Amino acid sequence: MPHTIVSEVCEGIADCVDACPVACIDQGNGKNNKGTDFYMINFDTCIDCGICLQVCPVEGAILAEERPDLQKSS
Repeated sequence: MPHTIVSEVCEGIADCVDACPVACIDQGNGKNNKGTDFYMINFDTCIDCGICLQVCPVEGAILAEERPDLQKSS
């Protein structure tokens, strides 16, 4: 099952983007409610390796489950 970036927790640091072996993480459009950039995981290409979760410095920004309700795309 793919991982999920919680849009409203993400701070746009993007360590996950560089670490992802399948390049399934893209920047969302605009800003989140905190006023920061946010990223999103493409559920169709995520291989559930968990590297994004390991490298993210923001606690609670990435979940080890597919939760489209918490990850906005735009």
